[in-house]
Amino acid sequence: MTQFSSLEERMGYRFREQALLECALTHSSYANEQKIRRTQDYERMEFLGDAVLEMVSSAFLYRECPESPEGELSRMRAALVCEPALARSAAALDLSDYIRVGRGEELSGGRFRESIVADVMEAIIGAMFLDSGSAAEPERFIRRFILRDPRQALMHSDAKTLLQEKVQSLGLHVHYELLSESGPDHEKMYRMGVFVEDRLLAEGEGRSKKTAGQEAAYAALARSSEDAGIFTCI
Repeated sequence: MTQFSSLEERMGYRFREQALLECALTHSSYANEQKIRRTQDYERMEFLGDAVLEMVSSAFLYRECPESPEGELSRMRAALVCEPALARSAAALDLSDYIRVGRGEELSGGRFRESIVADVMEAIIGAMFLDSGSAAEPERFIRRFILRDPRQALMHSDAKTLLQEKVQSLGLHVHYELLSESGPDHEKMYRMGVFVEDRLLAEGEGRSKKTAGQEAAYAALARSSEDAGIFTCI
């Protein structure tokens, strides 16, 4: 058993070379603090993982969406591999719990920051590619955790735009308000509400106001798909 055995179990992959996984989980702030034993950080591995992720996601969308033109395929791929999407995918692994960050980064909430979590997700893909010696294992991982529903991911990433277009087509106005925030500064959670005119339509939570607003817009779209007349009574 290793310190990352529970993560490997969630991933469904056991690393032969543990140093690769350790590297993928190590932020530069942690590596820079190691005075005696110099620890390598994930940045180079992230570069490799990004390339593998783009190749696998492109091939997946090409096969699974034969009727989609190039522009739509590009938008779906961007929605699937953007920072917020990768951070959401990482939540299924509780990945933030395993990221190694320096003391300063820890105090500022770095292990929960979307940009860092997304980078680590890509670094793990790169580490898996190096450890297994082929793209087969990374592809299985990517399909399981990242490529679950491309059209849903596209709607999620464009939620604010899609909601605004739908509301404006009815001659109504949409706006967002901060409803609450909780937690210490380094683990702040925000709750945003999306309003159509003066009516609260949906709420969303996130570690940034932007993410919380996006979640609120997505929840509003989900409600509108279930109840087509949701805006008519406003």
